[in-house]
Amino acid sequence: MAGFSFGSFTDSFSVVTLKAYLAEFISTLLFVFAGVGSVIAYNKLTDNAALDPAGLVAVALCHGFALFVAVSVGANISGGHVNPAVTFGLALGGHITVLTGVFYWIAQLVGAIAGSFLLRAATGMSTPPHALSAGVGSIQGLVMEIVITFALVYTVYATAADPKKGSLGTIAPLAIGFIVGANILAAGAFSGGSMNPARSFGPAVASGDYTDIWVYIVGPLIGGGLAGLVYTFAFLRTEYAPLASEF
Repeated sequence: MAGFSFGSFTDSFSVVTLKAYLAEFISTLLFVFAGVGSVIAYNKLTDNAALDPAGLVAVALCHGFALFVAVSVGANISGGHVNPAVTFGLALGGHITVLTGVFYWIAQLVGAIAGSFLLRAATGMSTPPHALSAGVGSIQGLVMEIVITFALVYTVYATAADPKKGSLGTIAPLAIGFIVGANILAAGAFSGGSMNPARSFGPAVASGDYTDIWVYIVGPLIGGGLAGLVYTFAFLRTEYAPLASEF
């Protein structure tokens, strides 16, 4: 595994990396279009601006399925990050250079904005931004986003980035989709369960509502960064042998 590196402009603008940026743009656009679209569709079908338990389950499933596909289609080109927090966590672990990671961020954010505006044009409805639920403070929301994004990026490391993953790598997109769906079910009633600055930023730009947007940028970046550091120094920078299964 390569160590933490800033990178060079030459490497960051090679044909391979330019294709990777395009893949991240497309994957993030598709994920945001489907994810935000599920919220709009449920609100329209039920004529209810607030998600009830059934709506939360539907939105969690849609996000999980959409991310599974978005990661899968981008995995062989860009790694299928689809999330600035994932890119940040992988950069801290040396899996991508900082400079290339910055361009990944740009591609992801632009993709999320494009997906949100396309959705707005297609539905004629405003794109609902992530928002803290009534009674949930910004610090509480921040902590929630840190924890659930830690779980997401830790899963990315364990199933996709760890060179010892073996056959587990074949189900990495599925595991990543599952943890996102589960986290939305757990956090949806509190912070909305973003885990992804691009997923929150795109709808905020399209709707013009930036209320508490910092929570959905800072929280995921802290959580993703912590997961990258913990997994890297606890498991990748030290020798260990997996325990033998008794089953």
